[in-house]
Amino acid sequence: YNWDVPVTESEIAVINSGLLDYEKSWAMQREIHQSVVEGATNTLVLIEHPSVYTAGRRTDLLERPQDGTPVIDVDRGGRITWHGPGQIVGYPIVRLEKKNELVGFVRNLEEAIIETLAEFGITGISIAGKTGVWIKDENGERKICAIGIRVAKGVTMHGFALNVCPDLIHFDHIVPCGMPEAETTSMQKELKRTISIEEVTPVIQKHMVKALARVSKLEP
Repeated sequence: YNWDVPVTESEIAVINSGLLDYEKSWAMQREIHQSVVEGATNTLVLIEHPSVYTAGRRTDLLERPQDGTPVIDVDRGGRITWHGPGQIVGYPIVRLEKKNELVGFVRNLEEAIIETLAEFGITGISIAGKTGVWIKDENGERKICAIGIRVAKGVTMHGFALNVCPDLIHFDHIVPCGMPEAETTSMQKELKRTISIEEVTPVIQKHMVKALARVSKLEP
């Protein structure tokens, strides 16, 4: 794989891999996951994918695109979602301090996303019973970040997808995360101005590393 040399911050190594095919990145994830299980440094991968739909274990047949668009079935929780250019996808691959505390881990990810959005003047929130980060105002609820996690051997896989400036039309072909009532939004749409992946990446990296350090374990 052609990724950058990890940058160690606290006990979290960070890999900014740029644009990478989803299936190649999934293989990379599995490789890093195994190394972390065996004692390597906890790692956060920040990545951007070419356009692809991925379906978690709870995806219903009717939630899939009906136009023949390819869908990759993956072993994370959650349902179907889209990944593509303009979206920061993060894979935190860390040993959990509390091996089975998945809900608390997801809440930490949500908090880091909310703190990131706040730096750009966007008010994100968690909603009880709904995973991910949302915008809520007089125009209703809109999802800005999807989260889907798997834990194997006490180490996390998969992660979050923050919509920075993607073409949101891709979400029209699916029922995102199994919620037909949920509109999908992006930072660019909420801010009503152009914003780039490069602008957001260092901010999300800062908050995510801090959050992961709180819930991760150094040694196996």
